[in-house]
Amino acid sequence: MSYFTPDADLLAASDKALKSVSTAHLIKAAKSFNITDPATTEVIGSLPDHTPEQALEALTKADAAGKLWAKTSPRHRGDILHAVYAKLIEHKETLAYIICREMGKPFAEGLAEVQYSADYVRWFAEEALRAQGLYRDSPAGDATILVRRAPVGNAVLIAPWNFPMAMATRKIAPALAAGCACVVKPAALTPLTTVVVADLMIQAGVPADLVQVITTTNSSGFSATLLADDRVRKISFTGSTPVGSKLMELAAKNIVKSSMELGGNAPLIVFDDADLDRAIEGAILAKMRNGGQTCVAANRMFVQEGIADAFIEGFTKAMAAHKLGHPMNKEVTLGPVVDDRAVARLQALVDDAVAKGATLRTGGKSPDQPGSYFEPTVLDNVPANADIAVTEIFGPVASIMRFKTQAEVIERANDTEFGLAAFVFTENLDRAINVAEALETGMVGINNGLLSNIAAPFGGVKASGTGREGGAEGLEEYQEIRYFTMKRRETT
Repeated sequence: MSYFTPDADLLAASDKALKSVSTAHLIKAAKSFNITDPATTEVIGSLPDHTPEQALEALTKADAAGKLWAKTSPRHRGDILHAVYAKLIEHKETLAYIICREMGKPFAEGLAEVQYSADYVRWFAEEALRAQGLYRDSPAGDATILVRRAPVGNAVLIAPWNFPMAMATRKIAPALAAGCACVVKPAALTPLTTVVVADLMIQAGVPADLVQVITTTNSSGFSATLLADDRVRKISFTGSTPVGSKLMELAAKNIVKSSMELGGNAPLIVFDDADLDRAIEGAILAKMRNGGQTCVAANRMFVQEGIADAFIEGFTKAMAAHKLGHPMNKEVTLGPVVDDRAVARLQALVDDAVAKGATLRTGGKSPDQPGSYFEPTVLDNVPANADIAVTEIFGPVASIMRFKTQAEVIERANDTEFGLAAFVFTENLDRAINVAEALETGMVGINNGLLSNIAAPFGGVKASGTGREGGAEGLEEYQEIRYFTMKRRETT
């Protein structure tokens, strides 16, 4: 497979963007840590390595600012968030450069992530004005019931590395819209984007202490320290199920409201009656968005026997057509995975599947290039005992299995502890709805390989987590429901 080298002009522009990152708004620290470019493994920046004690300092600042912010009007909070949206769009290319250099996604996807991220800010700017309430008579008619929403309080927000801007704004925006302060910890692999976003928020009018960013390599110390502090009333985490489970244990001590968007093992089901071209296009999108490094990526692809050969032929051709290379080249459609550990993990999964009987249709290895790359790969007839059949892949590797009946595939699709997302391709409306309802997942894409939408509640069931992000439900995650009752008596 050909490798595309970086474009000199794009590379120079991204270098300039990296040099523009300001840390003036961050708490100072005695030590720092480096951030590397997965396309080259070269160091591209460094940030303060904050201690747990400095995380508490950040919480103190956020707490003071949050008490004032909670008293502001919904209109004021909405106006500030609209200003943030405008500021993010103004710096769209700079943000895309930084995302691509620290995370490795192609430039076009970096630009798309900036727009997607900013759209969350705009959505919650509007939702700030729409907090639900209630005013009605009690059933007995002797009292009035009033229900309102109030800010939950200080929020701890822990974001993953795969969408360094979107996962941050999807948490920060509803917190601010609801009237909460927050302490944000980006992943140590990709923290630069969040640092820049917070700086732009301050420039747009967000109070300087309201959004505190802690950059640290001591994730467990950060979480344990903050969740032991009774000023923290909310935690939102996106990441692995084992870490989420541990965080929920920590949050239980002070009964902290929790949102957990955790691991996935998404089935993608193609029935015989599916539109072939539509199914291939949707499957590529579901598998290869962000190079397969998403929690909702198609992880187990089930294809009905009657359409299997034609689907796999077309899907393999589409996978092999990806252009692998440095993100700073506009022709590239597949960049590196996040680091060399990910490369080794993907290689082990592919080798195990082939050893146990899977057929390698394309790809299957890391190219002989500097950086953390892995070829787009298709495995056919993957046996049930292969590691890849039960493991979240998180990379550009498709694992395909065949099935005979609808009942069989539903049972196989649900045979997992996870329940985040699923995809169904069929031209039969009854089947589409019946299968979607039978799948034990929080989200289902029907003839649609792209699930995420700012206006929809994103989240899963079972071991894939609790709570929702996006939609009206995303704002409610940062609110408490308060009920007042007022006794009435007749007057003359």
